[in-house]
Amino acid sequence: MSPLILNIVALVALVPAATVSFRLHASRDGRFWAATLLAVIAPSIWAGWLMSGVWLTSLSAGLWVSIAGSAAMFALLSVTTPQAWRLGPLLMPFLAAVGLLASMVSWVEGAPPPMTGGASAAWVDLHIIVSVLTYSLLTVAAVASASIFLQERALKRKRPTALTRLLPSVADAERMSGRLLLDSEVVLGLGLLTGLALHYVETGSFVTFEHKALLSLLAFVLIGMLLIGHRICGVRGRLAARVVLVAYLLLTLAYPGVKFVQQVLLTSPLG
Repeated sequence: MSPLILNIVALVALVPAATVSFRLHASRDGRFWAATLLAVIAPSIWAGWLMSGVWLTSLSAGLWVSIAGSAAMFALLSVTTPQAWRLGPLLMPFLAAVGLLASMVSWVEGAPPPMTGGASAAWVDLHIIVSVLTYSLLTVAAVASASIFLQERALKRKRPTALTRLLPSVADAERMSGRLLLDSEVVLGLGLLTGLALHYVETGSFVTFEHKALLSLLAFVLIGMLLIGHRICGVRGRLAARVVLVAYLLLTLAYPGVKFVQQVLLTSPLG
């Protein structure tokens, strides 16, 4: 099967999951699980094809890996957490939009830089897995925080919308967001450590003040402060949701953002 067809199939596979949760009486029924599994399997196959045994550093490949990871995280949460499936109306259209962006970027991005350095393949693979897991966790946490923001605004105005009626309650979304943030902080901390180790092996120094490292560290500190604030001062609601969204923005700038500048703005054939 040609790469173009695989790309189209992966993109189209996100559409049912982006629409099935908008049904009038949506539930975790057969149609929901079929659409969710399709949204996990097709992007995973396409991301795996892009890797082809070698980790690609291109922006489009990284976006498809993050889509597959986020969809898989959502499916897992939908199994283990009763109300997590209600995040579908926000998460799945977002992943479909990212998939469309990844497909468009693949036509204009420049050649990705090769991965170099003396670190072992196993150590590099560990760092990659940790990075993907971190971004997937924080993506779903950010969506849960966006749900909190929308729900609280609707409650304040006393005007629930068709969308907010589909989303989890504020209490359920806060529980999910808090658990995901704690997991994200642990995994992000591990990612920072493995990143420092890789950088030391490749350059002989532990720290270089580059955009990716600084933004990731800022996100780690911000999430840590929020977790401490929630524990000590009870920080929650729209304020906590804003902090999570800012942390997600920082991590997005650290990973896809830096790649976008390097491979699209600076080295694109159209540039």
